[in-house]
Amino acid sequence: MNRVPEPRDIPVVIFCGGYGTRIREASESLPKPMIDVGGQPILWHIMKIYGHHGFRRFVLCLGYRGNVIKEYFLNYRRYLSDFTVSLATSDPPLFHSYPSPDDWEVTCVETGLDTLTGGRLSRVRAHLDSDTFCLTYGDGLADLDLTAQLESHRLHGLIGTVTAVHPTSRFGELSLDGPRVQAFTEKPMLSRGYVNGGYFFFQREFLDYVDDDAPMIEEDPIQKLTEAGQLGYYVHEGFWRGMDTYREYVELNRLWAEDVAP
Repeated sequence: MNRVPEPRDIPVVIFCGGYGTRIREASESLPKPMIDVGGQPILWHIMKIYGHHGFRRFVLCLGYRGNVIKEYFLNYRRYLSDFTVSLATSDPPLFHSYPSPDDWEVTCVETGLDTLTGGRLSRVRAHLDSDTFCLTYGDGLADLDLTAQLESHRLHGLIGTVTAVHPTSRFGELSLDGPRVQAFTEKPMLSRGYVNGGYFFFQREFLDYVDDDAPMIEEDPIQKLTEAGQLGYYVHEGFWRGMDTYREYVELNRLWAEDVAP
């Protein structure tokens, strides 16, 4: 009998290659996943979500300014550690501590500057050595119970499972009472309908739906998976925010600064 992989053995693919053209006000020199929320890249926060549930193997699909992401992880230990360096010699630095609790294995893969997400997934298939893998984007945060979603994915036995969330309104919602506004809610979560929350679990068979020239995964690959009756969903009713615009970037940093980020 095949062993069911534990979260620590399941690869987590993160799309990190987009230009982020709609959020250039935050930074024109950084790839979108490296734009910071509370002093750390949003990519780090996404990885922390997975790390909280025991996932530790990350496969990053690089594209635009991928060198910035490579340098961040190559220097991760240096930035967190105390060290002594001798300026009079060429001796390497002596590191005194490494306070990071993260037991992460991070694989950075150049998947092309203009490659679409289906093609990016195809180009990292050599690093997906488990029957199950996770997939997400480099710009969405949620207090998602990934442990429960993995259990749901296994229970239904389908090739794919997507997180279903309520969309966030880009406008203030008014509750009306006669001639007066009873309540004004800024950027509420809409109670009706669901959208793709961007956190997926897939079986390895999903790789048969993509190749190196595949379009966006939401187009042909996932459409075909849906038509085959092989895409399930996991409903998440909690916090969920994408960072697609400068306004959303400001909102996420406000939540962090006010210590109310879930």
